[in-house]
Amino acid sequence: MLKPILAAVVISVASLSAQAADFVEGKHYTQIANKGSDTPKISEFFSFYCPHCYQMSQKYLPFIKSNLKPEVTFESKHVDFMNSALGTEVMKSLAVMEQLGLEKQLANPMFAAVQGDADHSQPDHQHQSTINSRDDIKAIFAQAGVDAAKYDEVADGNEVNSTIKLWRQQQNDFRIDSVPAFIVNDKYLINLSEMRSVKDLVDITNYLATEKDEPQKSSGGSLGWLFLAFATLTAISRRRA
Repeated sequence: MLKPILAAVVISVASLSAQAADFVEGKHYTQIANKGSDTPKISEFFSFYCPHCYQMSQKYLPFIKSNLKPEVTFESKHVDFMNSALGTEVMKSLAVMEQLGLEKQLANPMFAAVQGDADHSQPDHQHQSTINSRDDIKAIFAQAGVDAAKYDEVADGNEVNSTIKLWRQQQNDFRIDSVPAFIVNDKYLINLSEMRSVKDLVDITNYLATEKDEPQKSSGGSLGWLFLAFATLTAISRRRA
C-alpha cells in the first residue's frame, strides 16, 4: 500500500536539481505562539510507537543535530496520543533516560522493543511490542545498569512527573496531532511536507531560531531525494502513534 507511493515519490524527485529554499510563513512553517522561548532551540515531538519517528532517529537526526548553529539546542519530547497508563509509562521512559543521561544509549533499544523485530524501514510494518508494563521498560534500562529500584525512584519523582506534564501541555498548546513534529523556539511549527531535503530542515531551523527578526536570507542546500521521499510519505501516511 505504502511501498508504491514511496517508489513513485523517489522516482519523481530523483531528477530534480538543487535550488535555494525561500522559507515562507504559512507554507514552510506556521507561527503557533505569540511569544517564543528565551533561548534558541528546536524540539522534536515524537513517539516510540511511531515508525516514521524511528526512521527520523536513525537516518536524519544525527545530521540535523550536528549542523545546528552552536547556540541552538535540541530537545526530544514524547507525545501522549495513547492517553493510557501504558502510554504514560512509555512517556516516562524518555524522561528517565534524559534525567539519567542515557538517551543515546537506550532510545534505540526502546524503539525496537516497542515496535518489535519487524523491518523498521517499512512504515507500515506489523509488529508485536514487548513493552506491556513498567517491568518491561525496566528490563530495557537494566541493559544500562539501572536497577528496578533506581528506575522507580526516578520515574516516580517530581522532576519526571513535571516533565511529562509539560510535554502534554505543549502538545496541546502547539496543536500537535501527528509525529514527528518539529517546533522551533516554542513558537514555530515546521511543515515537513514542504522540506525538499534534510538540509532545508536544518536551514529553516537555524533561520527561525536565530535570524527570524533579521532581513530574510535565502537558505540553500542540495536536494536530499531520500529525505524528500520520507517527508512526503510521512505527510501522506502519518498516523497517531
